[in-house]
Amino acid sequence: MKIELPYGKGHIHAEIPDDRIAGVIHSRLDGRITELSQEELVKQSLENPIGSPRLKELARAAHTIVIICSDHTRPVPSKVIIPQMLEEIREGNPKADITLLIATGCHRETTREELAEKFGEEIVSNEKILVHDCLTGPFVSLGTLPSGGELKINETAAKADLLIAEGFIEPHFFAGYSGGRKSVLPGVAAAQTVWGNHCSKLIADPNSRCGILSGNPIHEDMAAAARMANLKFIVNVVINSKKEVIGSFAGDGENAHLAGCRFLDELCRSQVEKADIVVTTNNGYPLDQNIYQSVKGMTTAEAACKPGGIIIIAAECGDGIGGDEFYRTFKNHESAEAVMNDILNTPQDKTVPDQWQSQIFARVLMDHPVIFVSSAAENVVRDFHMIPAGSVEEAIRIADEMTESKGKILVIPEGISNILSETE
Repeated sequence: MKIELPYGKGHIHAEIPDDRIAGVIHSRLDGRITELSQEELVKQSLENPIGSPRLKELARAAHTIVIICSDHTRPVPSKVIIPQMLEEIREGNPKADITLLIATGCHRETTREELAEKFGEEIVSNEKILVHDCLTGPFVSLGTLPSGGELKINETAAKADLLIAEGFIEPHFFAGYSGGRKSVLPGVAAAQTVWGNHCSKLIADPNSRCGILSGNPIHEDMAAAARMANLKFIVNVVINSKKEVIGSFAGDGENAHLAGCRFLDELCRSQVEKADIVVTTNNGYPLDQNIYQSVKGMTTAEAACKPGGIIIIAAECGDGIGGDEFYRTFKNHESAEAVMNDILNTPQDKTVPDQWQSQIFARVLMDHPVIFVSSAAENVVRDFHMIPAGSVEEAIRIADEMTESKGKILVIPEGISNILSETE
């Protein structure tokens, strides 16, 4: 069988013997057919908001309006969404003072070139854009979150007369689903707030998993943050593997997000029989820009892999590692178990940058060897306690040598687009 895997801005291909294929799991996102264009889907949602007046109505009484926008690490089709949000706002209030606030969370600053690629040159040249910095602020404290952490957010967002957001909804490896409330926390929150929300206790909770909202303490913190920040309106989309809009949900921050999550769940949830080897990806660019982000795809494979089974993930990592502290954590520990022990002994108020990603990555590595197909340097891959490979075929050969057998292989071409549970 010839398989095609998203990799960077293109694809890589591999051939796997038919008798070894346990299955190929695709979400049903690409099978979702709509007669409406991307622009029409967004427009329809703006005209029929869920649980909220139209955006133009909300804008009438507001002088300062802040639109929280996704950053360069998210494949949100902002060129489709933002022009329509701006048009709707200005229809209701032509004199509104509008700021596009880039929700970098704890990521690096988005460059002007990346902004132009994301929004288009016209918006970058003519709109007021502010890139959030989780370290320097300035911030405003809004109180205490359910977890006990302090909520501090970007001052521009906190002081807006009307706070709204764009975004997209996908399965999320510990928040359940992306989108909605994540625009505020972690999107425009202070680093200490993000670290507290991503502390070891909350990450270790069994409900902090992909596709789970009920009882998920990380989601509950994020939802509380959005309410405390008075996030009034969102436009969240669901996209297919071509990064095209197939569903759009606008309106109240909680109700519109839940509607989008239900829509996504119908297209992404599958039951699988666990396999000896799982081959997956991080969905290609921009989601596979670094090793840090690639942990997300690994957790999908983790849910489909037998105990002790081998995970093979292809992620280009053209932007490198994704976090210096993340790298040092693994380079300076002799094993994933040592990493995990240190993290579990770290209290909430002492959480350090990238600890959550390290905790989840260590969890995966403690039960599954990971063979990493990427452009990253081999020594760097080994520092992360993974095994480098130049191709998927080479990775399979390595897996076979490690197990001294030729186990069944499950292929999940778009790792981040699936919510998997074991067949009952």
